[in-house]
Amino acid sequence: MNELENRLHCCCFTGHRPQKLKQPEFLIKLKLEQAIKKAIKDGYTVFISGMAYGVDLWAGAIVLKQKKHHPELRLIAAVPFEGFESRWSAEWKASYNEILSQSDHVEVLYPSYRPSAYQKRNEWMVDRSSRVIAAFNGEPGGTKNTIDYAEKKGVPVEYAL
Repeated sequence: MNELENRLHCCCFTGHRPQKLKQPEFLIKLKLEQAIKKAIKDGYTVFISGMAYGVDLWAGAIVLKQKKHHPELRLIAAVPFEGFESRWSAEWKASYNEILSQSDHVEVLYPSYRPSAYQKRNEWMVDRSSRVIAAFNGEPGGTKNTIDYAEKKGVPVEYAL
């Protein structure tokens, strides 16, 4: 498969951290699962998670769960920089490491933190996708920037919130 064909079957995620979401966690996970199942039905086989705690990790875990029924699925972990998770709680770190260890490919964009790392990670994901699944509450920030970038690049956004 060439890069364009790969992109046609590739979907990425964007979404807020849990403290910014205005709906209960179980409901967001349910909506993410529905959006992922729809993407699978639509022929998507590669999913990219930006690996941030909250929506990204929840989506990654859902994709890994779906792999049990769809072994052709692949999960790519797009990590903005080494040590990205170092300041998180033990619970989020454990989830991160579990998903990272089961990912089919890990792409680390930078060896250490830099101010542009998050936006570059988001652009990297969108540039390799033909659909974005977003959990978006309407507020400015990284999720909105990712949606704006996707729209500018002509990549459709499906809202799971």
